Amino acid sequence: MTLTPRTDIPSAWDERTVLTTLLDYARATVHAKCAGIVEDDARRAPLPGSPLTTISGLVSHLRWVEYWWFEVVFLGREDRGPWTEDDPDREMRIATGTPIRRLLADYESGCARYRELAASHDLDARAASPLRTGEYVTLRWILLHLIEETARHNGHIDLLREMADGVTGT
Repeated sequence: MTLTPRTDIPSAWDERTVLTTLLDYARATVHAKCAGIVEDDARRAPLPGSPLTTISGLVSHLRWVEYWWFEVVFLGREDRGPWTEDDPDREMRIATGTPIRRLLADYESGCARYRELAASHDLDARAASPLRTGEYVTLRWILLHLIEETARHNGHIDLLREMADGVTGT
């Protein structure tokens, strides 16, 4: 698996390059925060009120979040995600049975596919499927949303990693 270099400095200052650089930086940070973690620590849920909040679960969630926004919302394809009406957080639950290396590889594979998809569409291109509000978001909005969501979950992964084995600052 070849990861995108981890930098938040874009190679150019146009909007697309800035957005995709920041998203790739947040994506690469997921990998950096998980480097060297042992399986038991990746699967540990230390927060009593949040039993699904594990590093593995968050990596799986991020993988499936990108799938949802690009495949289902933007392209309008049928939803084949792991969630169900009875188990809407299933992507986090099933992660504890999958090795963290596999979760990270699946995440990176999806990121590579969506990186190409984003590069082949105009930032103003509208999603094929509407949100619950009826709004058809743009690719620009999806990229910004994924930057926000990935960065937010990196904070969660950072805290869980420190609680698990003391590793900080990645």
